[in-house]
Amino acid sequence: MAGVSPASWLRSRGLQPTRLPLQKEPSTCWEQAVPTARNAQNAKLYGKKIDNSVASAFKAWFLGLSSRYHQPIQTHRTGSSMTTNPNSTSTFKPSPWRRIFCSLFFVAAAIAAVGAIASSRLTAEAAAKAGAAGGSTRRGEATGQRVEGNLAPANKIAPWVIEHTGNGQQAEFFVVLADQADLSGAANLPTKAEKGRFVYETLLSNAQTTQEPILQWLRDRAIEHQSFYIVNAILVTGTREIAETLAARPDVARVEGNPRIHNNLPQPGPVEEAPSRPATIEPGIIYTHAPDVWALGFTGQNIVVASADTGQRWTHDALKPHYRGWDGVAANHNFNWHDSIHDSVGNPCGNDSPFPCDDYFHGTHTTGTAIGDDGAGNQIGMAPGAKWIGCRNMDVGNGTPARYMECMEWFLAPYPLNCTPNEGDPTKAPDITINSWSCPPSEGCSANTLEAAVASQRDAGIMMVSAAQNYGPGCSTVQDPPGIYEETYSAGALNTGTDTIASFSSRGPVTIDGSGRTKPDITAPGTNTRSATNTCDSCYTFASGTSMAT
Repeated sequence: MAGVSPASWLRSRGLQPTRLPLQKEPSTCWEQAVPTARNAQNAKLYGKKIDNSVASAFKAWFLGLSSRYHQPIQTHRTGSSMTTNPNSTSTFKPSPWRRIFCSLFFVAAAIAAVGAIASSRLTAEAAAKAGAAGGSTRRGEATGQRVEGNLAPANKIAPWVIEHTGNGQQAEFFVVLADQADLSGAANLPTKAEKGRFVYETLLSNAQTTQEPILQWLRDRAIEHQSFYIVNAILVTGTREIAETLAARPDVARVEGNPRIHNNLPQPGPVEEAPSRPATIEPGIIYTHAPDVWALGFTGQNIVVASADTGQRWTHDALKPHYRGWDGVAANHNFNWHDSIHDSVGNPCGNDSPFPCDDYFHGTHTTGTAIGDDGAGNQIGMAPGAKWIGCRNMDVGNGTPARYMECMEWFLAPYPLNCTPNEGDPTKAPDITINSWSCPPSEGCSANTLEAAVASQRDAGIMMVSAAQNYGPGCSTVQDPPGIYEETYSAGALNTGTDTIASFSSRGPVTIDGSGRTKPDITAPGTNTRSATNTCDSCYTFASGTSMAT
């Protein structure tokens, strides 16, 4: 056997050497030299596969050599099958030196086999512990498909989560599932109603089907959580250990943070009560020639505008007549208002407000510039014939990805107060949403996951308008979601009454994601804009910002 490899020797005798899993190239099932098993059962199975493979290889060597000593039957291959020649009587009589050599070989082979078996069992046991909830070898992006990948569980966890779960701390984080719904079929549907129904039912069904094993695991351990469907994800409050256990599952794509974001909202100017005066239209509206469009019969009628902001003072004189929940006699906030603030301390509106409430001023002001008109001289809105609904996603200007996504999910299919997304009605979805919030990746936000939520709204036929933000005047200062997205219509600010860009208005192109995308998509008057505020039903104030242009 000198100079002959074991594999060559086996092949020359008509035997096929066994290739061990440890020698395999990375694949979906066995990705690394020491792969993570998918769960405890598969970890044992994996160890058993290695044991059997080593034993098979050793057995093949033993039988191949033994046939040279003891068997008078000659073995050879015909095509892919093994055949024997019973008429052969050839025998082999090895020399004493060859016997000694072979004996030493058997001892060495036995030692190697025992070592490999022991190592494989240790690997399987370690994998079983690390992947008790299912080892992970799969990476899914929130783009309507499941993508295979080589991420180890630790690499699935965002740095923000690692940082905020150190020293035994608990933090809120998203568990994003690998299986994301395919919404491409919505593009072929002719009406917004059909698109909305398809998107809602597809997303909800996918989430209900794929999330249940994880939800049950969380329920069994009394771990606080919230399920989302607009992106197939679960918000969890937990420790590093919980994050690592969930990341180890094959049905989990990644674990991302839910950071608290302080939005750079404009400050209100002095508050004034509306004087009694003849009907007047605000200068910014006149500058856009909106009254000329109104004269043609287009005032926004039959359009529903949704505001995701600090809330609204729904009883304001310029807003109340246009609130979809007001019929002129009584208010019905079901399907027309949602509060995603559940855990604020000291907020003037409290938590889970059952009616529209503005805890700052900003949401009332921006809703007013969209649709406001009190019918008595204060024409502050671009589309006074439209209706509005609202969702509060900021706590005095502070938001989180979970709050943003909860409002986007509610807009997709509004549901009644004290109800769940399962009871949503996509026929009550708005046509347009206006947004002044941002979610900087530099502060821990996941741009990809938020974009998937925005894309779901677009697929449902909902237009998302976003402020470009107030980081100007430098180039490429449109830098935060959602204003950077292709799916979002972003608005910059002009100095009111001129065609010059306001100094604070963010500029494009978008470079933070490498797209070079042209942003903002439009500019509009955004300085010294007069609109409704939240201090009284007849109060108005001035403010400047890209929010005022949105």
